[in-house]
Amino acid sequence: MTQLEKGPQGLRRGRGAHERILSASQELFPEQGINSTGIDQICAVAGVSKRTLYQHFGGKDELIAEYLRRFDPEIMPGIFDSTDLTPRERLLAVFDIHPPLCPFIGAAVELQDPGHPARLLARDHKQGVAARFAATAREAGAADPERLGEQLALLLDGASARGRVLNTDAFATAAAIALVLIDNALPVAAAPSGASALGQLVQD
Repeated sequence: MTQLEKGPQGLRRGRGAHERILSASQELFPEQGINSTGIDQICAVAGVSKRTLYQHFGGKDELIAEYLRRFDPEIMPGIFDSTDLTPRERLLAVFDIHPPLCPFIGAAVELQDPGHPARLLARDHKQGVAARFAATAREAGAADPERLGEQLALLLDGASARGRVLNTDAFATAAAIALVLIDNALPVAAAPSGASALGQLVQD
């Protein structure tokens, strides 16, 4: 079979349909919202039939959940797991990536059912971000790493949402606030008053 493949239960489906459907959701959901995007439009952009979409995902709810799973499953590993930066610098570096509105926030706002699979994924992701902040804060020597982790997670989400509402970059301000929070939470020896080169860039 060169154009078709057999899926579970012997169903025949177009090769690559799964990825095309996900790509369509990644294009349409951020642009026009989850609730405003219908199955017909997703199918048209993906070049598949409704039957094929339901064979792959079962329905829109499952597609939304899979759409979210594609975002940063390891929670910014390039920053939190970096060996080139100190723990303090890693905490600050998160605010230098300037992401658009977090898709997990967007999904949670649009989906009213707290038990929706996408809402559960959003909850787990946000808890995971705070946990990564806290773990890095602990490594940096913070006296109360869980508290600092929650503060930085809240600050990051606030910058993302405010930037979307005002159509501006709120991360420079968030980074400056983060610098104060971090250095106030760290021992004097771990929080240089002059700030590191990265911290100086944040202040600028």
